[in-house]
Amino acid sequence: MALFPLCKRLAGSARVLRKQLALYCLLLFLLIYFLKGRRTAVKIDKPPIFRSLGLDLSVEARAVTEETVKEKRQRLHQETWWGAPLVWGDSSISVWRRDEFGQRRVHTGLLTLAVGGYAGFLPRFLSSAELHFLPGATVTYYILTDSPRTLEPLPLLAPRRNLKIVPVAELVGWKHLALRRMALLASAIKDPIRNEVEYVFCADVDQEFVAPVGAEILGELVATLHPELYGMPRHAFPYEREPDSSAFVEDGEGDYYYTSELYGGLCPEVYTMARACSQLILQDQERGVQIAGLEESYLNRYFINRRPTCVLSPEYSWWESALAADVPAKRLVSLGRQCESLEPQKREQHGC
Repeated sequence: MALFPLCKRLAGSARVLRKQLALYCLLLFLLIYFLKGRRTAVKIDKPPIFRSLGLDLSVEARAVTEETVKEKRQRLHQETWWGAPLVWGDSSISVWRRDEFGQRRVHTGLLTLAVGGYAGFLPRFLSSAELHFLPGATVTYYILTDSPRTLEPLPLLAPRRNLKIVPVAELVGWKHLALRRMALLASAIKDPIRNEVEYVFCADVDQEFVAPVGAEILGELVATLHPELYGMPRHAFPYEREPDSSAFVEDGEGDYYYTSELYGGLCPEVYTMARACSQLILQDQERGVQIAGLEESYLNRYFINRRPTCVLSPEYSWWESALAADVPAKRLVSLGRQCESLEPQKREQHGC
């Protein structure tokens, strides 16, 4: 009470009492304002990553969130909740899977699009695949391109490795390519790929294999985890939120967020997936619906409806980024996405 001498009740008329009450209210308001200002002054601003994810501003909440994400990323789960293997290349399960498939004569296709300026990535893609993609196995590379002559002369390949050119119509602009890719993949798998190989994997050409990618990746329907979103809370996933889109994902749906850099499986499964996604894209185009995630959004919508039977860890799709998860080994690096994630001054250092 010594701090508030005016709180002492004074004798006098009702008019004096009203003035005292007004003064008390003013003092109370100033006290609340002062204390609130003090709390605001000691707050620490939220880093951009958490600001973009819409997470809590408070220091305590941010510390808990950072620790939770870190723990989830460090925990190398070997299986999804629905029982599909979650593949880490050096795990004992992967060693067993490589041995199992090594006893079979499996023929696998690796399909990529080399159109327009992307054809310049092809030599690096193929040379790295020769070293690291299913080493020792029978592989056919299928190159979808709008300019077959620019790929000549074709590179020399190891025994049991073949390369086939699949001509496609010219596609101008990456956005147009992204919206047409699923239809092109479905068409190529229907004829000739599914008549020639058992498994097929679709990979972006602006990537480089930097460590062995073996038979542990083979499965009925295979998806790859997005390295920047692995271990993140589900509300942070950039699913399509436009209700009018065929790729729309409701709150509460979804398990992981998958990248479009690498996916595959048995030819009939991959054909069904590519055809379904191309039909969804066509439906949205006819209705004039545009989405930000392009084909990756439709791919994630499909994997919610039809969960993968094999999920590859971020080792199989990685790029240098402030958000990328730490992994035991980097096996397939996306040069294109890495360039997008780097600051302008660092892009030249990485040959972007």
